[in-house]
Amino acid sequence: MFRPVVAISALAMLLAAGPARAQTYAGNAPVCLRVFGELEGERMDCIFHSLGECQASASGRPATCLANPYFAQASPRRSGERSKPSQYPRPHQ
Repeated sequence: MFRPVVAISALAMLLAAGPARAQTYAGNAPVCLRVFGELEGERMDCIFHSLGECQASASGRPATCLANPYFAQASPRRSGERSKPSQYPRPHQ
């Protein structure tokens, strides 16, 4: 009697939980436009390369611009790749 009750309770909790939300930010642009409201639907567009470009798109809309926390500005160096020499000489020790 105990096992069916536990199984049914677990199944009910899984069905009531609903779908999980995916990551809303993309890593390909430094600025995101977050749109609010029922008219346009809630969404996050991370396609802007400057704050001014995003603000022009957000003008007159229920939206705000914010920095993309997942944007990776510099690509990681590959192994075996040498770094550029510094433009400043090292002090003598």
